[in-house]
Amino acid sequence: MQKRRLGKTNMYVNPVGLGCMGFSHAYGIAEDRDTAIQTMKKAHALGYDFYDTAECYTGENADGSISYNEELVGAAIQDFRDEVIVATKFGVEHKGDHLELDSSPAAIRKSLEGSLKRLNVDSIDLYYQHRIDPKVEPEVVAGVMKELITEGKIKAWGISEVNEDYLRRAHAICPVTAIQNRYSMIARWHENLFDVCEELGITYVAFSPMANGLLTGQFSNQTKFPEGDFRNKMPQYQEEGFQKAQALLEILKDLANKKNATMAQISLAWMICKKDFIIPIPGSRKLSRLEENFQAGNVTLTKEEIQSIDDKLETMEFDVFGGH
Repeated sequence: MQKRRLGKTNMYVNPVGLGCMGFSHAYGIAEDRDTAIQTMKKAHALGYDFYDTAECYTGENADGSISYNEELVGAAIQDFRDEVIVATKFGVEHKGDHLELDSSPAAIRKSLEGSLKRLNVDSIDLYYQHRIDPKVEPEVVAGVMKELITEGKIKAWGISEVNEDYLRRAHAICPVTAIQNRYSMIARWHENLFDVCEELGITYVAFSPMANGLLTGQFSNQTKFPEGDFRNKMPQYQEEGFQKAQALLEILKDLANKKNATMAQISLAWMICKKDFIIPIPGSRKLSRLEENFQAGNVTLTKEEIQSIDDKLETMEFDVFGGH
């Protein structure tokens, strides 16, 4: 499994990263603290060396207290801090059905200090602007990132859910190492950023690479998710959305059988083998799933196989959660 370079930095990671969000929220009650920490430690033993979290990833523990995802990640990585790349994000606060955005310089610095404390680290390897704040110009945000790199508080920076114009303007002030956008076989609307990523030497970190579990073939519109699980309301898990995905799921199933792999591994290998600057960051609370996902980095799809999938995707229409 060949490591991938993050942007133009001297940081290299394995081709599948660990999305840690689900340990604290999005899928019902937060995972038990000790269990979450032990699972993330075991993930490192499996080979994971790229851990992704965010300031706004908070959920509710069984006792009603707040589960801070950064604290879980920070506790998990202490014994091997120098062996992993840690990414976190600023600029977003969840407000029920919408996000409150603040990427003002003062807010960024306040967020950074909070993240450093919760993660219990001296510096953050990759610091993302979580969402574009329309009130703040990209040049201003990039200027703050340049200062933080100079101060040694962060090593590199990135932008999540970015568009090309914003990315180019920000990159001109302080080189962007990575973008983190939604990407999967049924959410391909950011593929127009591939050319600029290749041109500028920027890594594309893909979140929700299996469409919140749909492409694993393990769930359907009949699946009963726990109360508070975001998937209960996602369009791909409603009857119409699930039916639209059936043809793709059959393609995945057939190819998985031919490759002696799982559907999840094929959906990840599709993007890993498509571009050498793409790093998916699937997540799970189950160690068996984490091992399965990580091994997708050893599954090879040819250019012809990828093109065949893409040609079929062009003829399909999907209903999929796009986030907020």
